Amino acid sequence: GISHVLTLVLQELSLLCKRDVNGVGMLYDLLRSRWLQALLKIYECLQHYLGKRPVPVTLQARALTREVVELLHEVPQSGEIKELRRLLRAPHLKAALLSAHDTVAQKDFEPTLPPLPDNIPENEEAMRIVCLVKNNQPLGATIKRHEITGDITVARVIHGGLADRSGLLYAGDKLVEVNGVPVEGLEPEQVINIL
Repeated sequence: GISHVLTLVLQELSLLCKRDVNGVGMLYDLLRSRWLQALLKIYECLQHYLGKRPVPVTLQARALTREVVELLHEVPQSGEIKELRRLLRAPHLKAALLSAHDTVAQKDFEPTLPPLPDNIPENEEAMRIVCLVKNNQPLGATIKRHEITGDITVARVIHGGLADRSGLLYAGDKLVEVNGVPVEGLEPEQVINIL
């Protein structure tokens, strides 16, 4: 791997160091530094992990669990069988752990957007559908009512916030709908509550 290549480079550089070629000593010291060696080791470990990434055995762990519970009804009921059935029917296992497993196994991370309507008029101005997923963090944008049109618009996008990092919202953008709720006629405070 990379460690082997680095060892060979260091051997070559040590020969050049003896000849006192400009800058080779500094390069040699850099390549021998502990922090670079540690970074390369981490990189190799990550590459090894990515090459042998675990693959889920099933995409439907919840359904499989239901089947197992049903099958356990048909066998003689020992204390261990009753305990296993109780564990497999526990809400925290079914709702949290197995649901999370199925979501990851199916790679179902992104929210789904509603389909675009078929009846968009030709003269309609361009519209973007923006999907931002907030995880207990502020949107990073302020809104206001436009003085002339009365539309709800993005007043400011705060640098470093979710909206800024996404690159999807800009100051002056008109909000038409938020989370499936039309915002026409609503006050900015009402729209903030929907956000």
